[in-house]
Amino acid sequence: MTSSVMWVILGMGIVTYVPRVLPLIAMHSEAIPPFLQAVLKNVPYAVLGALIFPSIFIINSGSLLKMTMPDFLFGFIGGSIAFVTAYLNWNITLVVLTSIAGLVIYHLIV
Repeated sequence: MTSSVMWVILGMGIVTYVPRVLPLIAMHSEAIPPFLQAVLKNVPYAVLGALIFPSIFIINSGSLLKMTMPDFLFGFIGGSIAFVTAYLNWNITLVVLTSIAGLVIYHLIV
């Protein structure tokens, strides 16, 4: 590896590490207000939704215009299962696993 690649890797490590450590250092003795705790509790679901939602409409085809009905149903069913289980406040791991299981069942039926 060249020197420049090593510097890039080191820089990315620092940029990733610092934002994660600073809140721990700054708030080590302070209690987080209940409202902020409630907001932070929902962050994983919001991030999961932001990552998955666009993909629901672009399954396999790479474009909304080329999508067939089975492609749309596959994305819609998986997204619906994830939405319902997240709305019921299930653990995020269970949300993902339930969605995958539902899609496996749908794939076996169709």
